[in-house]
Amino acid sequence: MSKDVIKIANCSGFYGDKLSAARELVDGGPIDILTGDYLAELTMAILYNQKLQRGEDKGYVGTFLKQIKEVARSCKEKNIKIISNAGGLNPKSMACEIKKILSDQSIDMKVAYIDGDNLLPRINELSDEGELFQNIDKKIPLSDSGCITLTANAYLGAWGIKEALDNGADIVVCPRVTDAAVVIGPAAWKFNWKRNNYDALAGALAAGHIIECGCQATGGNYAFFKEVPSFDNIGYPIAEILEDGSFYVTKHPGTGGLVSKGTVTAQLLYEISTPAYMNPDVIAHFDTLKIEDIEKDKVYISGCRGSSPPKDHKVCINLAGGFRNGMEVILTGLDIEEKAKVFSNALFNSVGGEEQFDEVSIQLHRTDKENPNSNEESMASLVISVKSMDAELVGRLFSAKIIELALSNIPGFFAQGGVKSSGPVIVYWPALVDSKYIKEIVHIGDQEIEIIPTSQMGFEEIYYQREPIKIQEIEKNDEQSIYFGDIYGTRSGDKGGCANLGVWAKNSKSFAFLINYLSVNKLKELLPDLKDFDIDRYELANINSLNFYIHDILQDGVSSNNRKDGQAKSLGEYLRAKKINVPKNILEGK
Repeated sequence: MSKDVIKIANCSGFYGDKLSAARELVDGGPIDILTGDYLAELTMAILYNQKLQRGEDKGYVGTFLKQIKEVARSCKEKNIKIISNAGGLNPKSMACEIKKILSDQSIDMKVAYIDGDNLLPRINELSDEGELFQNIDKKIPLSDSGCITLTANAYLGAWGIKEALDNGADIVVCPRVTDAAVVIGPAAWKFNWKRNNYDALAGALAAGHIIECGCQATGGNYAFFKEVPSFDNIGYPIAEILEDGSFYVTKHPGTGGLVSKGTVTAQLLYEISTPAYMNPDVIAHFDTLKIEDIEKDKVYISGCRGSSPPKDHKVCINLAGGFRNGMEVILTGLDIEEKAKVFSNALFNSVGGEEQFDEVSIQLHRTDKENPNSNEESMASLVISVKSMDAELVGRLFSAKIIELALSNIPGFFAQGGVKSSGPVIVYWPALVDSKYIKEIVHIGDQEIEIIPTSQMGFEEIYYQREPIKIQEIEKNDEQSIYFGDIYGTRSGDKGGCANLGVWAKNSKSFAFLINYLSVNKLKELLPDLKDFDIDRYELANINSLNFYIHDILQDGVSSNNRKDGQAKSLGEYLRAKKINVPKNILEGK
């Protein structure tokens, strides 16, 4: 390990990512730390169901064990530490399974695990103490949800990871820590940062945020995908962090993909709200940092300022929100809207009316074209979905009633992919809890080490606010009609029941137009289906970017909403497909 830098590579951006990525990162070149991020909000509910079905000793990401089997020996030989949140709901059990794997392979590596994130057994106790677990978006207490709580996990920070490494851990199994914690922790360990070294910590937080989603930082899901030389063997990201918190983002040589100012900017904008990015260890101000292309597939990020962490920890709560069922009916040819009405009326008349369901969604997507040149061009999509706390009401009988209409209703009836099976609805409930109630414990050997949250340690409170950046004036001249995506990149995604839409320009001239042009009202004009949602706009002029935070567009999270794109991943590309008029002078050198 170099004295001046720590190289941290991330092999996973979600539960289901490429299994061979861990091996490729360990074998592909020098790294100091191998991380894996497997936990999204819904993943916690998936792991809960795993425990119910397979036993209380489960509830972790089993695929991570397969990766451990492949790379443990090489990591031992190369002195690579492994840190992951794959412990999920049961880090202790996962740590035990890893120890068995190491023993079977006669590999001497020290395993630590962290817990204290699980607040489910303490919900009533903490409620009695005055904690409301108020939904961050809806502003109502958990007690008013009307649902059964399945999981409740606080997002722990990085200092437990640092403590484990300080005590000689080679592998650290984490529960629900923040996505960036697996990067901040080893960086703080390497350079022995103090708790209030906020600027350095903010830089590491930015690094963690950029590499947390794996190959999204190396050309994956990139708006200007034609710039990516190859998607074969796409590389996974490596953050090379320096002592002051500045860092490089790169990937192993000989891999596909692309690391550029654009790919890093896009990922920085992913799933954020305000430029002040909250973490239990520090607040990182993304509107202060600088992104520079250094060389091929290497980008330098510096200058991220940090502030004192908040006095609350975010809590990921998953609730049992009842059951759902539905299907996608394809309508073809003439009289599409009339066909949709006839079919919907017949269906709900046959099941006893819409009013008996807790929620009914009927969406008609007009994808058909006039005078079509193919069968597919004549088709529209009718998506019908129902929800109820009564599983039988939205179960097999509802499915059967849909099928009964196959020969007795509209002409050309068929369903896309058949009937969706009835299943549970998971309601995501983001909340806050006072950090004083967090009892994080590091388990290593025979030791149990308690980690006190930074906000409870009496440091002087610091909050950084940067001066506004002056935007250049754009001369008014002839306009030209272009697609928005000809010159602007986007990256969008889910934030619980909300969504973010980040937009960035490749240079200051096109940004100068963007910042004045793309108001919230203009966004709603371009994307009319957003008109009924509250939207916040944030400016990150330092990276020529805007971020739009769209409230409640995803209802209660990915499992609960009725959108075709339940995670808002395509929202950015929707915007890029719109035609806009721009001054010709901003197109020079685009």
